[in-house]
Amino acid sequence: MATLSRRALLSGGAVLVAGGVLYAAGGRHLFYDAITERSAAAELTPDAAHAQAVAGAITLIDIRRPDEWARTGSGVGAQRLDMRRPDFIEALRALTVATPDVPVALICARGVRSARVSNQLAEAGFTNIIDVPEGMLGSRAGPGWIKRGLPVVK
Repeated sequence: MATLSRRALLSGGAVLVAGGVLYAAGGRHLFYDAITERSAAAELTPDAAHAQAVAGAITLIDIRRPDEWARTGSGVGAQRLDMRRPDFIEALRALTVATPDVPVALICARGVRSARVSNQLAEAGFTNIIDVPEGMLGSRAGPGWIKRGLPVVK
């Protein structure tokens, strides 16, 4: 077995110390923030997204997978569109063609995927994208759709 050099041991120790400092300074949120993509989109709480979707002021899209919809249901007022579809952007355009000026709000489980897809849609030319960063299950942004007691459709 190869022996570790002093430099390797010091480098490894420095990484462990830095990780400990990050954890002590903010716990897992600092790590989560470092790996989570930031959305340039406007944001809504689940309460506001629900009210606006039901009123027709936004098109709310649940971008999660079918197995996730089956487990938790989707928020009342949301349309389901699996973000993994190869034709996702085209399918979204088809859903919104009748109301091109209505903002499109995206919701996922915890706000990570909706932030990433919001940025992708902005790059694809969508100009009125909204993110629901709490998601269905809650995140650092808040408790989420389900814990807020908002209605779901199985």
